[in-house]
Amino acid sequence: MTDAKTAVGSDIEIAQAAKLKPILEVAESVGLTEDDLELHGKYKAKVHLDVIERLKDKPNAKYIDVTAITPTPLGEGKTTTSVGLTQGLNQIGKKAILAIRQPSMGPTFGIKGGAAGGGYSQVVPMEDFNLHLTGDIHAVGVAHNLLCAFLDNSILKGNPLKIDPSTISVRRVLDISDRFLRNVIIGLGGKMDGIPRETGFDITVASEVMAILALTTSLRDLRERLGKMVVAMNTDGKPVTAEDLKAAGAMTVLLKDAIMPTLLQTLENTPAFIHAGPFANIAHGNSSILADMIGVKLGDYLVTESGFGADIGAEKFMDIKCRYSGLKPDAVVLVATIRALKMHSGKFTVVAGKPLDPGLLSENVEAVDAGCSNLVKQIENMRLFGVPVVVAINFFPTDTDAEIETVKRHAKAAGAFDAVVSKHWSDGGEGAKELAQAVVTAADQPSDFKFLYPLDLPIKEKIEIIAKKVYGAGSVSYSALANKQIKSYTENGFDKLPICMAKTHLSLSHDPKLKGRPEGFDVPIREVRASVGAGFLYPLLGTMRTMPGLPSKPAGNNVDIDFETGKIVGLF
Repeated sequence: MTDAKTAVGSDIEIAQAAKLKPILEVAESVGLTEDDLELHGKYKAKVHLDVIERLKDKPNAKYIDVTAITPTPLGEGKTTTSVGLTQGLNQIGKKAILAIRQPSMGPTFGIKGGAAGGGYSQVVPMEDFNLHLTGDIHAVGVAHNLLCAFLDNSILKGNPLKIDPSTISVRRVLDISDRFLRNVIIGLGGKMDGIPRETGFDITVASEVMAILALTTSLRDLRERLGKMVVAMNTDGKPVTAEDLKAAGAMTVLLKDAIMPTLLQTLENTPAFIHAGPFANIAHGNSSILADMIGVKLGDYLVTESGFGADIGAEKFMDIKCRYSGLKPDAVVLVATIRALKMHSGKFTVVAGKPLDPGLLSENVEAVDAGCSNLVKQIENMRLFGVPVVVAINFFPTDTDAEIETVKRHAKAAGAFDAVVSKHWSDGGEGAKELAQAVVTAADQPSDFKFLYPLDLPIKEKIEIIAKKVYGAGSVSYSALANKQIKSYTENGFDKLPICMAKTHLSLSHDPKLKGRPEGFDVPIREVRASVGAGFLYPLLGTMRTMPGLPSKPAGNNVDIDFETGKIVGLF
């Protein structure tokens, strides 16, 4: 263990007490040399993509995806579990590597806080991880906004591409939660300042450029994908692309460094690739293919993580990311907590800023039993893909033996390969050794990996397979706009793309109020957007926001500099 183990306090205090190794040493531990790296100080480095060619003949590591039950306001600890599992695998003698997303600063300064893990299972430097890191998100934002500027300028300068302004599908982005920018009017002030039109802002991690960065496989592929981005339709009903606007080349140049994954380390000096950060409820919610392509060649196990619940991030991991990477998962880890399962019973509510209901902190086997309906459904969802599932019960001191046994019983009856308690938050890798051994055993089982649907099905059939098989819906309904868009995409040849459903993360359904395992509901599709460059269509289910707002007490209110020590305080 590191010196962090002796620290007592918040996540940031634990992280700041850690004894980090120089990133060159971390890289050397998995066979990377200084020539493979572009150093960003002593403890972080970009990794050049030419290592993929150098390592191509090495066997692939076992590929493990960490996902979870449907999230609750209490949090389930996916990232903490991903970090802890990676450390635990190393504790039992396996060479394991972590690959996760870079967090958006919107949630960091909003309500969620950071995403570096927690307790003694964190990625460090924690402050760098949660803030600018190596500037990738900023590069994505600039590239995206350059495209928007080229688009509006083309219309102003005679509109040679015959763009229909009412069909423009890209909005400007920034990496801050700001509800006041959701809907704006641009071009005010006269002819020299543009043509007035209604538009708005999305958060940068919801940008198609971010999705492209996460799904690309090379610099050439990045350039081709950016060129395919559809930004509007022309007056003849044909798509207008970034290539048509002659913007894709400049966008690629702006992303030439961002395309390289960033190498950090965990509290136990385990290598951690941090790259890309697409939202999971809007985009596909997984870290980059490139980080995985490098990571699977450097060790025995590569642990990655999918955003939100298994019905969102993990489904997209299987049906979108694995299609484009060609990598097949050997096992899935499904994270649950006792108190989150109690929430799924529908018997409790959590109000921000108020003490937790005592019933969440005392034994209530009946509530756990009822809430396990969500766990069972998520296990079933992962089994649809033919991959072994290990349930990780992220331990809290208030958990009782009877509650834990209830979870194990439900998990195994639902088809989980195993269900184990993990204490990685309090004990780091040592506390995740049982989980690590269960994952090793599960990953050695025969796998029958398969996609949920073939790509040549019509758009509506693919949507309905996801809604009915994964969410438990009874039917799907479409707005007039959605029907019009589906018809247009089919006519333009986009119907063979996979589907990336944009829905709430707080329920298996489209309605955040429906907890547990809702069944037989109707899924309303109000709009279907095309991310042709990224390579998917994304239907919007019910009310979805692509720009979050801030809470009444933003987490950023607590972030500051301690001028006596020079350290950042208030991150969590």
